[in-house]
Amino acid sequence: MKKIKTVAVSACLLGQCCKYNGGSNRNDRVLRFTEGLQVIPVCPEVLGGLPVPRIPAEIRDGRVTAQDGTDVDDAFRRGAEAALRILQERGAELVILQPRSPSCGYREIYDGTFQHRRIPGRGVFAQMAAEAGIPAAEPEDLPD
Repeated sequence: MKKIKTVAVSACLLGQCCKYNGGSNRNDRVLRFTEGLQVIPVCPEVLGGLPVPRIPAEIRDGRVTAQDGTDVDDAFRRGAEAALRILQERGAELVILQPRSPSCGYREIYDGTFQHRRIPGRGVFAQMAAEAGIPAAEPEDLPD
């Protein structure tokens, strides 16, 4: 991995309590990797106006739907667009994403049934970042 100066990171990986359940996904590997770098924390779901905590959501038939059946796709897309603007304005050279998230999943996401079944795919924000040409990684891709 080339030496970078500015990295965007799913805020939950940095220890911010913005997960759907009010917790975080604090990741020591991510924290070590970002030491000395300019770090841009982003949570597309919060940027889209969703509360913390919130009902879990998954992508079903191309739209993000909460477990109770509520369509939350617009909030996810609004937040993803806001997060992408922040990355572009701040010159992020890499984005480190939370795996399996309906926003940030980069390689796989849950299948929309809320049965913890994984499928290949990308979350809304991960897809937008990829289309914008911003390289992405998940914590497991980073050096120890």
